[in-house]
Amino acid sequence: MEIEKQHGALACERYEPLLADYLARECTGADAAKVEAHLSGCLNCRSAMEEARTGSEFLVAALPLLEQRPEPRPEFARTTMARIRMEAQNAAARLGFWQPFVAFAWRFAATAMLALVILLTYAVRMRHLGVRPTSVIGQAPLADVFAPDPTRVPASQDEILLMVAETDHTNANH
Repeated sequence: MEIEKQHGALACERYEPLLADYLARECTGADAAKVEAHLSGCLNCRSAMEEARTGSEFLVAALPLLEQRPEPRPEFARTTMARIRMEAQNAAARLGFWQPFVAFAWRFAATAMLALVILLTYAVRMRHLGVRPTSVIGQAPLADVFAPDPTRVPASQDEILLMVAETDHTNANH
C-alpha cells in the first residue's frame, strides 16, 4: 500500500492495456463501455488513469519545446576540432615521456615469458625422457684471493705486509 502511495496507484492487471487504449481514444464502443464501467467502481484504475492523463498532457505541452533545436554557431565545428587536436597533443605529450619505458617493459615481459616457456618445455621433456643429472653440483672450496698462501715465499713487500696484518698478534704476549 505504501508503494502505491509513493508511485501512484497501480491499475488492475486485466484493465491496464485497455486504459492506455482508452486514454488514446483507440477503444471501440464495447471496450470503451467496459472500461468506463470498471473505472466507476475501481479507485486504483481511476487514479492510474488520472496520472496517465496528467503525464500525457504534460508531454503534449512540452512537445514544441522538445522539437526546437538551436542551430550551432558557424565557428562551432572549427572550435571543437581545435580543442580535440589540442587535447590529443596534450595526451601525446603526457605519454611521450613514458612511452619508451612502456615499450621496454612489454618487450621484457614477452622475452621473460618466452624464456619461461622454453625452460618449462625443456624440464618436462627431460623428465619425460627420464634423464637424471649425472653429477651433483657441490660447492668448491674457495681460496682467499686477497691473502697470499702462507706456505709460499712472499714475492713482494705488499705480500709481506698482508701476511703481517693477518697474523694474530693477541697470543704473542703470552
